[in-house]
Amino acid sequence: MATPILLFSSLFFFFSVTLSSLAHSKHFTVELIYRDSPHSPLYNPLNTVTDRLNAAFLRSISRSRHFSHQHTQTDLQSGLIGAGGEFFMSITIGTPPMKVLAIADTGSDLTWVQCKPCQQCYKENGPIFDKKKSSTYKNEPCDSRHCHALSTNERGCDESKNVCKYRYSYGDQSFTKGDVATETISIGSASGSPVSFPNIVFGCGYNNGGTFDETGSGIIGLGGGQLSLISQLGSSISNKFSYCLSHKSSSINGTSVINLGTNSIPSGISKDSGVLSTPLVDKEPRTYYYLTLEAISVGKTKIPYTGNSYNPNDDGGIFSDKSGNIIIDSGTTLTLLDSGFYDRFGEAVEESVTGAKRVSDPQGLLSHCFKAGNGEIGLPEITVHFTGADVRLSPINAFVKVSEDMVCLSMIPTTDIAIYGNFAQMDFLVGYDLEMRTVSFQRMDCAGSL
Repeated sequence: MATPILLFSSLFFFFSVTLSSLAHSKHFTVELIYRDSPHSPLYNPLNTVTDRLNAAFLRSISRSRHFSHQHTQTDLQSGLIGAGGEFFMSITIGTPPMKVLAIADTGSDLTWVQCKPCQQCYKENGPIFDKKKSSTYKNEPCDSRHCHALSTNERGCDESKNVCKYRYSYGDQSFTKGDVATETISIGSASGSPVSFPNIVFGCGYNNGGTFDETGSGIIGLGGGQLSLISQLGSSISNKFSYCLSHKSSSINGTSVINLGTNSIPSGISKDSGVLSTPLVDKEPRTYYYLTLEAISVGKTKIPYTGNSYNPNDDGGIFSDKSGNIIIDSGTTLTLLDSGFYDRFGEAVEESVTGAKRVSDPQGLLSHCFKAGNGEIGLPEITVHFTGADVRLSPINAFVKVSEDMVCLSMIPTTDIAIYGNFAQMDFLVGYDLEMRTVSFQRMDCAGSL
């Protein structure tokens, strides 16, 4: 049955932090601020909704290409496109603590910030971290397990000082190089004491350049690899985290959050409770969160997914089964699907839309757009079938209103790796249980439920 489209804007956020407990407890919450809201430091009142959407879509395409580039390598690299980071997170680092604002990226592992003395640093609005002023800073030796957690292409060694080195390069020619070290990282709160985590492995970057935004100090890695902040916090957050992204976040009052810890994900996983769960697939690189997409339904028409799963360690390059054939990523706006599957999927969508005619996207970025006639555009219900989890999407999850009388499918074809983007995740509590190796979905109003 067709349903009317709801208006929303793309989800890009900055992090500000509020805590629901003290340092010794197992749960705290991070508030997300919409990138283009008036509260955002990147807010530009001259940009229209269309301008922001088109910029977001271009970043999605760039990010997917870089994911694919990483995916075909045997070494692990960050999935970030330098200036395309969609989240910023405010933390403090060192003793005494110094506040930094860094890109938070679910497609990256090693956290790094710019450090003095710089050999080459990009322009940064805030102060640059000075390791010499911190009493808790400590370099990692070359033979440490943390150093060897980096791939051979990512690490080096200053043998004269026995200091482990890291080096990352990105798809847009941005780069960072520096020392691997440990530090105390704290997440502040509006009231009460900050939550401090000692001996967190990070990169102290003294040679950084490219297209990084001067708003940020570096990158906070929230991926699945062992050096990510999520993995290092581990038992401190019970190996659990979740986020709830609101489609209302473009407004001043709209709120989205990330939850870390015991209570961050639902305890009762069942269809009766409205909570659906699907397995995380363990694959290399471990940075990314892989799910298995089995099919997508348009109304009552179920279309088996034909996208293959890439295996960089297999000479043939493709898994014989479909396991781990899509990455779930909160930093990518659009959902990108295998181009062979997409042709049949797009046809089914086109046949199901009522009250509108098929038109071309004026920007040439989206594949299936529809312009209203005299009435309301009717859109089909789309259900995404992951293994064990049939996730029913609302119109805001699958379509985007690009003008007053035009909507477009917010899913596009790709010949690179498939990505389940953040439009599809809006108004779901998406929970990651890294002990049980599952991702769960629970429909809720993210602006009002947390």
